[in-house]
Amino acid sequence: MFLEFKRQVTEALDIALKSLGYEVDDLGLEPSQHADIASKVAFRLAAQAKCNPKELADKIVAAIDLPDGSLIGAIKTVGPYINIDAGRNYVDNTVKAILEEKENFGGNFCEGKILLEHTSANPNGPLHVGHIRNSIIGDTLVRILKKAGYEVETQYYVNDMGRQIAIVSWALSLFEFDTSKKPDHAIADVYIKANVILNEEPDKVAEIDKRMQLVESGDEETIKSFAEAVEFAVTGIKQTLLRMNVSHDSFPHESGFIRSGAVSRIVEEIKATGRTSDDNGALVVDLADYGFEKTLVIQRTDGTSLYTTRDLAYHEWKGERADRMIDVLGADHKLISGQLKATLNAIGKKEPEIVIFEFVSLPEGSMSTRRGKFISADDLLDQIEERAYAEVDKRRPEMEDEFKKDVASMVGIGAVRYDIVKVSPEKSTVFDWKEALDFEKQGAPFIQYSHARACNILKKAEEEGKWNPAEEIDPSLLTEDTEVDLIKKMAAFDSIIDVCAKDLKPHTIAIYARELADAFNQFYRFVPVVSAEEDDIRASRLALVNCARIVLANALDTLGIGAPESM
Repeated sequence: MFLEFKRQVTEALDIALKSLGYEVDDLGLEPSQHADIASKVAFRLAAQAKCNPKELADKIVAAIDLPDGSLIGAIKTVGPYINIDAGRNYVDNTVKAILEEKENFGGNFCEGKILLEHTSANPNGPLHVGHIRNSIIGDTLVRILKKAGYEVETQYYVNDMGRQIAIVSWALSLFEFDTSKKPDHAIADVYIKANVILNEEPDKVAEIDKRMQLVESGDEETIKSFAEAVEFAVTGIKQTLLRMNVSHDSFPHESGFIRSGAVSRIVEEIKATGRTSDDNGALVVDLADYGFEKTLVIQRTDGTSLYTTRDLAYHEWKGERADRMIDVLGADHKLISGQLKATLNAIGKKEPEIVIFEFVSLPEGSMSTRRGKFISADDLLDQIEERAYAEVDKRRPEMEDEFKKDVASMVGIGAVRYDIVKVSPEKSTVFDWKEALDFEKQGAPFIQYSHARACNILKKAEEEGKWNPAEEIDPSLLTEDTEVDLIKKMAAFDSIIDVCAKDLKPHTIAIYARELADAFNQFYRFVPVVSAEEDDIRASRLALVNCARIVLANALDTLGIGAPESM
């Protein structure tokens, strides 16, 4: 609803300015502590108008003529600023729209096809804590973009022919695979053992190099051994992702771009630019004019391609299938992603939008799959659900075990997702067990509890015959400050989705969900709802509780977090 309000403000200002003989590209609209939206257009036009900004602001306001049914209310000047408040229609229409649109409220204002790649961890073991920020940021962005109205395809790019996979393939020929374990964990076991041997016997590295050459040249037996190793790991990784409420639409494999000839073609395209040269037998690309002193290696001395070369072919393929490409990558990919974009630009291909995130860690320290020093995502989720179960059991000891387990799973996964996504991607963060599960700290459990509270209020009112969800209500009766504040907070949902979709920073929706829960609790704290004496006011306030339930559920769903009806 806020986007429509902003559109009407833009239109009203444009018409007023044209009536005064002025035109401007930017109206200087921005949030304000003193109004629902403010414009500093008088600043921008003062020189052109040869007029004092304050006087110009007064002229502009005097020239505004609002049509019947406008969402705009009071318009005032404060010095050179034009402060604009939403009117009663905005408040009433928001309530009506939420009750009518339900789960569709706040979205479907964008269009276009987006391919978004996230996670894409090497299939040489399970996902660990260092990976899951990628998965959670990526999945939340997918949900935001879909809510905005985009058609989004989510991809996990599978490294099925790099050095690490060659080591796993070699390890499977040496060690017994433990079929009793989750497959990605069993893969990690043999991978760690193989690295011990490679460290102790460096001459064995030649066997790994040989495998990489064989797989790229098309040796069927080696290809089969690589594929078997990858499939084991990816099967387990998918299970972990689904547990975190994360899914992918497709899993393109690196090897496919070798087999199709796409890698060879893109190498020739890059050569045709005149940027390549021989560096001790390796083929490198000069990107100095793009600001990169270091050249990009696209072919090894033995003629095999690198991950980057195959990634270039992958992005060329993606660019032909979507309006936009988005990659979610760790901070260690800053250089290589910049070189990738520059190379694609140099050959006239579409470039991806890159979301770089800093890493999440636990107080226990850093992780490495190769050294066998890591805390798997599975272990993290087991522990967080165990702690969530203890919290639910403490609060609801009378409930059956199945209820406690279901809520603990929802709360535990929600706590992990929220605690990780609430921090802007470019900032590093440490996952704090206690804070994530603290019901009083306004994290995921606080938001989920607010939703459950709304459900409980409505259920109790319906059982007592005080609420009929089909009954028409009069939103104009909702005039208390906390009521209007809550409605305006819900109305802002579409603008939050819009900002997140443009900035590709999902922490904004996390902050919004927390503020929405707080606004709902403030309303319920200060305004009698079920106990309201007048029937029509009680009905309108219960409808407002229902609105809060709907928008809280929408916000939680966009965050990939479950919305329990009871906690």
